[in-house]
Amino acid sequence: MRSDEFYMHRALDQAHLAAAAGEVPVGAVVVDAQGEIIGVGCNAPVASCDPSGHAEVRALREAGQHQGNYRLEGCTLFVTLEPCMMCSGAMIHARIARLVYGAAEPRAGMVESKANLLAQPWFNHQMLVTRGVLAPASQKLLKSFFAERREQPNE
Repeated sequence: MRSDEFYMHRALDQAHLAAAAGEVPVGAVVVDAQGEIIGVGCNAPVASCDPSGHAEVRALREAGQHQGNYRLEGCTLFVTLEPCMMCSGAMIHARIARLVYGAAEPRAGMVESKANLLAQPWFNHQMLVTRGVLAPASQKLLKSFFAERREQPNE
C-alpha cells in the first residue's frame, strides 16, 4: 500500500483538471483495500449541469461501476477539500471505510468545520478520518483559482 501523500497527489492531479476546465479545483480518488485506484473525479457541476457533480460523488460513481456495487466497503476516499453535506452523505451510503482530506472548508465543511456529520450516532456506519494531508498544496490551488477569478472582468 502506498502512502496517503501518494494518493493525495493523485487527487490533486484531478483538482488541477477541474481548475483547467474552469471548475472549482477539487479532486478525489477512491482506493480499494489492495491500494488500487478504482475511481477518480474532479469537480464538474458547471460543465455537467449537475449539482451533484462534485469530485467525491464522481469518484464514488466510478468506483461503484468498477466494483459492480454501490457499497465500497474497505475503500478509502482521498479528496483535496473537506467534504460538504451531500458528499459526506454519499460516503456514508457507500460505506467508505476511511476518508482522507487535505484542506478544511470553513464555509461548508461537514467533517470538522461546520459540523461533524460523519460522527453522528444515528448512522450505522462510521468511518476513520485523516485530516490535513497535503493541505497547503490544496489551499494554494484553491486560493490561486479564486484570486484569478476575482481579477477577471465580469462578463
